[in-house]
Amino acid sequence: MRLRSVAALLAILLGNADGAYAQALPSYMTPISGLTTTTDAETATKDILALNTGMFELYSEAAKVFRVNILAKHPVILGLFSGAGGRFTLYQPGKPPVDAPPVPMPYQLLKSVAHSTLALAEVAGPYVDNPGNKSWRGSMLAYRSRMQSALDGLDLTPMQADWRENNRIILQNNLAFMDDCTEKGMIAFDVLERFGRKQAPYLAKTVAWAAQIQVNHWMTVLADWKTMLGPDWDKTYAASNTIYATRQNNVLFSVLAQFFPPEAMNDRLLLIETASFTTTQADMLDSLTRIIADRSVGSLLFGHYRLTDYELMGGDARAAIIAESARRGMTPFLPPVVPFGSSQWPMLITTGPGPASIADLQ
Repeated sequence: MRLRSVAALLAILLGNADGAYAQALPSYMTPISGLTTTTDAETATKDILALNTGMFELYSEAAKVFRVNILAKHPVILGLFSGAGGRFTLYQPGKPPVDAPPVPMPYQLLKSVAHSTLALAEVAGPYVDNPGNKSWRGSMLAYRSRMQSALDGLDLTPMQADWRENNRIILQNNLAFMDDCTEKGMIAFDVLERFGRKQAPYLAKTVAWAAQIQVNHWMTVLADWKTMLGPDWDKTYAASNTIYATRQNNVLFSVLAQFFPPEAMNDRLLLIETASFTTTQADMLDSLTRIIADRSVGSLLFGHYRLTDYELMGGDARAAIIAESARRGMTPFLPPVVPFGSSQWPMLITTGPGPASIADLQ
């Protein structure tokens, strides 16, 4: 009898119960029981859509093998963004990964002081010319305490004298601005504007010095690795990550580019977009593996090794946009056609008027 009840329950849940089994169900099954119907067309659609889902499952398994094969034949360099000036890792066939030494500490000190002024602008911005709202005061006073501690210990930090003195001025100006705001009980726009203009030349020096430290360090690391790898450099892959704000003039990618021939751009030297400033080595290797593996598939199916570096429907979609725009009386707004395998920089390269650096703004 028990087996019959279980069978009835399963039949109901599967939507295949007959009337006798339905009558045998206890009352507590009523909310979840009942016949379900699925048309043949719905089943057929589901079966076809499952092919796409299955493709990703199969690719995930294959990618594990692809990565092993790639790393067994090619050196790989990953240059990942970090708050400490980046992280470079070298993968060599048959050897454990090697992490490069970090950027010297003065880089982080310069960057931290520069960011302290940017943080004040973030604290003050939402409350400008609003004397009735003092919710900013607690955050500013707490940050003032940190600012004062930084200034008090500045002379003990490992930094050359002129850099230290520039940092001192920035920190003192920060403190003076915070004191003015807290004493008056409001953040006036004219005060904030004068503060920004006053800090700009000192911040510009800090940014330039930090860039010099970072670039010198990573170019030294890459020069040493290129010498060490010798002929294997010509089959080395390298990738760096970026988000929108760091895409143009990406420091790590631009440094990498100095050690690769122009034809390696977008071929063995790749700029991979990520969703945040930082990412993991595993995610970067996954992306690099997929790019390389898909190229073989594109060559197999369409006879072009670099086809799958681009949106597969992009060309047809472009033609469709042009046709659809004409039908709607619109003028298509599209970039120039770029051939598969382009070795242009993967960022803005069109010249034009206007400032393009902090130096241009001064």
